[in-house]
Amino acid sequence: MRLSSKVYKDYKRYPEKVVQFGEGNFLRAFADWMIDEMNGKGVFDGSVVVVQPLRGGLVDKLNEQDGLYTLILQGIKDGKAERSYKIVNSVSRGINPYDDYEAFLKVAESETIRFVISNTTEAGIAFDENETFDATPHNSFPAKLTAFMYRRYKYFNGSSYKGLIILPCELIDRNGEKLKEMVLKYVDYWNLESEFADWVLERNVFCTTLVDRIVTGYPKEDALAIEKELGYEDSLIDVGEIFHLWVIEGPKWIEKEFPAGKIGLNVRFVEDESK
Repeated sequence: MRLSSKVYKDYKRYPEKVVQFGEGNFLRAFADWMIDEMNGKGVFDGSVVVVQPLRGGLVDKLNEQDGLYTLILQGIKDGKAERSYKIVNSVSRGINPYDDYEAFLKVAESETIRFVISNTTEAGIAFDENETFDATPHNSFPAKLTAFMYRRYKYFNGSSYKGLIILPCELIDRNGEKLKEMVLKYVDYWNLESEFADWVLERNVFCTTLVDRIVTGYPKEDALAIEKELGYEDSLIDVGEIFHLWVIEGPKWIEKEFPAGKIGLNVRFVEDESK
C-alpha cells in the first residue's frame, strides 16, 4: 500500500502560497518541512506548488503520492540521540513545465501565491543568451522565473499588491542579488516594458539567504526495513539531520508572513546575512 491521501487520514489541503523550483531531497527536508510545521501550528495555512527544474525529476512520484512523503530527522538534541518520523503534508502538487508549460505559467495567475523558493544547484542562477521570450519552456531557472513574473504582472495589471517574496536557497554568494540581476537581464534582453522592470524592482523582494541542514536523502539500503516499520510504501522517503538554520536577509515585515521563528524553528531574519 503506497502512501497517499487515502492512506494518510490526517491529509489536509491548504491554499497554494508557494511556488518552489526544485523537488529534490534538500528542499523537501528543509523548506517544505518548515511550512508543514507552520501549518501544524496554525501560523501559515499554505501549501507548495513544486516545479520540476529539469526534464527528469520527481514530480510524477510526488503527484502519485498526493504530495506526501515521509521525513526522518535524526541527530543529537538536548544532549540525546533522537530519531523521528513524520509525513509531510505541505506540497499540493507538482508540475513538469517540460510537459505542460502553460500549467506552470497559470500558477502566476493565482490570487494566493506569495512566495518563490528555489534550489536549482549552484549553476542554476545563470543567464543563457539562447533563451527567447516565446520559448515554451524556458530552460534556465531565471528565465522561467522572469516569464512567471511577467505573466503575473500582466494578469494583475501591474498591481502593487501582487509582488512576490523570493527566497533562493542556492549555495552561491548573495544569491538573492544574483537572481534579481539575472531576472532584470532577461527583462532587458527580451525588450520587455520598462514598467515591468519597475514592478520587479519595487513590488518584489529578492532575499539573500543562507541555509544549513545535512540531508542524506532517500535511504536506499534501509528503505525496505523502514517501509515495513511504517506500514506503507514510500518512494520519496527523505532523511536529514535535526539541526537546521535559515538566515534570511530582507525587510523585517517578511517574518510576519513567514513566521517560522514564532514556532521555534531556527529561522533568522537579518539586515545583513554576512554578519
